[in-house]
Amino acid sequence: MASIRKIKTTDLELKDRLVAINRVTKVTKGGRTFSFSAIVVVGNENGIVGHGLGKANEVTTAISKGIEDAKKNLIKVPVINGTLPHREDASFGGADIFVAPASHGTGVKAGGAMRAVLESVGVKDCLAKSKGSSNPHNVVKATIEALLKIRDAYSVSNERGVSLEKVFKG
Repeated sequence: MASIRKIKTTDLELKDRLVAINRVTKVTKGGRTFSFSAIVVVGNENGIVGHGLGKANEVTTAISKGIEDAKKNLIKVPVINGTLPHREDASFGGADIFVAPASHGTGVKAGGAMRAVLESVGVKDCLAKSKGSSNPHNVVKATIEALLKIRDAYSVSNERGVSLEKVFKG
């Protein structure tokens, strides 16, 4: 299902958000060597989002590598009237998260890494909770996994081969 929603980067205006920067130390015979890893989320705030990880000896290089990696991992998410169609749970590593739709005017009730992903995808109103690990790498990946599971009514009706009205009637 994930391969169906993959998006090409051509003709997209993507905005990037830096989620976290890690300083990594490697101890060698000559002393300590510092490098940086950056996790970045890109999106067009209209249903397309991607995440990437960049590693380099300088922060700016790590961020730019993360942006390039994120552009290779874009997915399409159904966003209806600024919120999500239904509630979804997901987990990745030690991070367990859930995202749920909210009424207009609620805002994005999410913390840290989840907020960056949800705002990049274009969600204006939703409720989200991160349970378990707060590691930003795993939280971002779990949020992307939850967004991949979300389906809108049109795709459900096409998959089942029934009319849109029958999907809503149950």
